Amino acid sequence: MNLACPMPKFDFDVITLGHGSGGLLTHRLLQSGVFDIFKNELLDQQHDGASFYLEGNIAFSTDSYVIAPIFFPGGNIGDLAINGTVNDLAMCGAKAKYLSLAFIIEEGFTMQEFWKVLVSIKEAATKANIQIVTGDTKVVEKGKGDKIFINTSGIGVIHPKAKIHHNNIEEGDVIIVSGNIASHGIAIMSLRKGLEFETTIESDTINLNHTIIALIEKFGSDIKFLRDPTRGGIASVLNEIAEITKLGFYIEQKLIPIDEQVDGACEMLGLDPLYVANEGLFIAVVKKEIAKDFLQQLKQENTGINAAIIGSVTTGYPGKVILKSRIGGTRVVNYLTGEQLPRIC
Repeated sequence: MNLACPMPKFDFDVITLGHGSGGLLTHRLLQSGVFDIFKNELLDQQHDGASFYLEGNIAFSTDSYVIAPIFFPGGNIGDLAINGTVNDLAMCGAKAKYLSLAFIIEEGFTMQEFWKVLVSIKEAATKANIQIVTGDTKVVEKGKGDKIFINTSGIGVIHPKAKIHHNNIEEGDVIIVSGNIASHGIAIMSLRKGLEFETTIESDTINLNHTIIALIEKFGSDIKFLRDPTRGGIASVLNEIAEITKLGFYIEQKLIPIDEQVDGACEMLGLDPLYVANEGLFIAVVKKEIAKDFLQQLKQENTGINAAIIGSVTTGYPGKVILKSRIGGTRVVNYLTGEQLPRIC
């Protein structure tokens, strides 16, 4: 992608307040960079918004990205901003179709860094098979931002077989996590703390829409619920579902997949991996009868190689998440209190 999208020759090396003024500098920035790299029929209209037709039930989502540092092992703020919103739509059972893209840039941000972010956005959008059709660019004074913040909003069509809602969850349903937990949060925290390991711990940021749509196509309404456990990790997601359904969620620590180095880093940093953020995972609650087949298909995907059944839904602990430890004891897993890892996405 870097070879396919060489940085054009700009007549400026850094972004200034003038690039957010709406005048000539803004025009030069957009015409020689943004519009070219994201070129498509709808964006080429260069209108105040995008006009298009969609047929079917629609899902809509928005998210903002303020991660620090903006470049990290496994990705950067650019592909994170695309994958995050695409995945939010996928959790609704929708295939993302169109995205908006808005930048808030700090004065002094270099064009070299900005281009790197743009290329990552383009690559992630291509992989997710979505188009960026409208957007916005603002520039704030030096010291009033932190390099770059991004907002993406997305719209997609819900698969006709999708019946994803917490009201569908019942006793006996099976809880599945799609891969190793806590990799994203530990990748960021390790970078901040200057920790070194035998191999680099990388963020798991990736689009999940193709995987999810394939699963819905095969299993339909037997997939009761989907959620991506970003901030607050899998513990927060399970607590949210338990609270709203008034059901119990019983999970076993020995079944939860986690990379050995990530687990060691959590111990070193005093973090519980259940609460650490993820960016390329989802939790599925599925009908017991399809759980094994669901898991088998998921493990055939590169986004689900390490997927595992981690527990089940019960009426025994209404509104609670219960963890069976490796040594056999049980404890209540509560909501995260406070901020464990600030600016993680």
